[in-house]
Amino acid sequence: MDRKLLDASAVLGAGRIPTFRRVILPLSVPGIITALVLSFAHTLGEFGVVLMVGGNLAGVTRTVSIDIYDRVQSLDYASANRTALVLLVISFAVLSTVYGVNRRAGRRAWLPWAAK
Repeated sequence: MDRKLLDASAVLGAGRIPTFRRVILPLSVPGIITALVLSFAHTLGEFGVVLMVGGNLAGVTRTVSIDIYDRVQSLDYASANRTALVLLVISFAVLSTVYGVNRRAGRRAWLPWAAK
C-alpha cells in the first residue's frame, strides 16, 4: 500500500480507525477475497492431511478427493474420472469468478470515475 495514501488521510484529519475503514480496508478487499478463495480451493482437493489425521470415516471425514481415491482403489475408473471432472469444473469456476471480481475491483480502485 502506498504510504502517501495513509499520509493524505492523516493530513486530512482522519484518525486511525477511519483511515483503516476508508483507506486500508477497501484497498485490501481484493487480497482478502483472493486469500479466502485460494484457501477454499486448496481445501477442496485436500487429501493427505484428511486421510492421515482424520482417516476415512464414512459421513464424517469424507471429502471429494478421498472419494476419488476410494473409487480408484476399487478400480472404478469411470466414476473416479467423472468425480474428478466435477471437482475440476467447480475449482475452475470459483477461481475464474474470483479472478474476474478482482480484475474489476482493481480497475475501480484506480479509476475513481468508474466506481459510479
